[in-house]
Amino acid sequence: MAIINENYLKLPGSYLFAEIARRVDAFKNENPDADIIRLGIGDVTKPLVPAIINALHKAVDEMSAEETFRGYGPEQGYDFLAKKIIEHDYKGLDIKADEVFISDGAKSDTGNIQELFGLDNVVAVTDPVYPVYVDSNAMAGRIGNYDKDAGKWTNLVYLPCTAENNFIPSLPDKKVDMIYLCYPNNPTGTTLTKDQLKVWVDYARENKAVILFDAAYEAYITEKDIPHSIYEIEGARDVAIEFRSFSKNAAFTGTRCAFTVVPKSVKAYTGDGEAVDLNRLWNRRQTTKFNGVPYIVQRGAEAVYSGEGQNQIAETIKYYMENARIIREGIESTGLKVFGGVNAPYIWLKTPDGYDSWQFFDKLLKEVHVVGTPGVGFGPSGQGYFRLTAFGSRENTIKAIKRIKSLKF
Repeated sequence: MAIINENYLKLPGSYLFAEIARRVDAFKNENPDADIIRLGIGDVTKPLVPAIINALHKAVDEMSAEETFRGYGPEQGYDFLAKKIIEHDYKGLDIKADEVFISDGAKSDTGNIQELFGLDNVVAVTDPVYPVYVDSNAMAGRIGNYDKDAGKWTNLVYLPCTAENNFIPSLPDKKVDMIYLCYPNNPTGTTLTKDQLKVWVDYARENKAVILFDAAYEAYITEKDIPHSIYEIEGARDVAIEFRSFSKNAAFTGTRCAFTVVPKSVKAYTGDGEAVDLNRLWNRRQTTKFNGVPYIVQRGAEAVYSGEGQNQIAETIKYYMENARIIREGIESTGLKVFGGVNAPYIWLKTPDGYDSWQFFDKLLKEVHVVGTPGVGFGPSGQGYFRLTAFGSRENTIKAIKRIKSLKF
């Protein structure tokens, strides 16, 4: 008799974005003529820039000739891309090529990284939070049972981030071992300064904890005092693993390429207290369970760092951030409280009085045919909040805000 992993049965309902899709599809079936504008899931709409397309075409041509054909590549990624990443993203931060692991997405890596850690580790997440951090640990059996009434996992430490604390998480009131931080934050669009982030690095060093730092949106940072990498913080190389992605800055959502930085100085410990190099374990995991990102895709990612690529991508980011401004200012004009949209392509708003997150979702969908993301889907502290994304087209962004402004709350 095959026995299942019963931790999967503990997961509440479906994955957040699958539930959104289900509701939208049901509405669309009942209202086939409805012009639905989707500002929910964080998928980009601008295409790959010419520099990347040219590099992809060139790489395809290489694969057609025997002398330049590539077969199996290194699971960790090609050195040509790792070196470009270090030169551009980690200059002066003492990151080595064998500490950079190329992957098919930050979602994959943030979900898979927990495999390196024992089930007795205490996990802390900012709340609200990207669901993959929580769900992957639930699947492993690390965070207890789901309390439906409270909307919480029994063994998970929640670090509330709301308007009341300016979205700055406080240190936990109990010792934790694994800390998930995402900045610029998905879903709130908020950030931490270097001083605020150093508090967490110091905590991790003092408690032998590991910070799992998701920096997928760092390219959208506009303010000068906001760190782009956790390794800008003194001591972070000893306690932090960083995740980056080409999805949101370079439109690789359908092409798939990202990377994770695991410094050799980051350690976890055996039950006997022996320090273990997490770089070695992640390398072992990836070479066993991952086939590597295709050569063609990595050549496309390399072009991100060319002068032409940087200029073209900067224009795309500028486009999305103008969308963010339009959304932020449009929502503010309705009298609702708005956050984010300055260093991130997400706008986080307080729902109107009398509406919880899903009620506001239904109101937007049914009355003005606009799709966003209910804040409570990101965690209990997201109740009463709502997320809109700036990744739509300019035309749809303007149209959606006009529709929302027509609503009466």
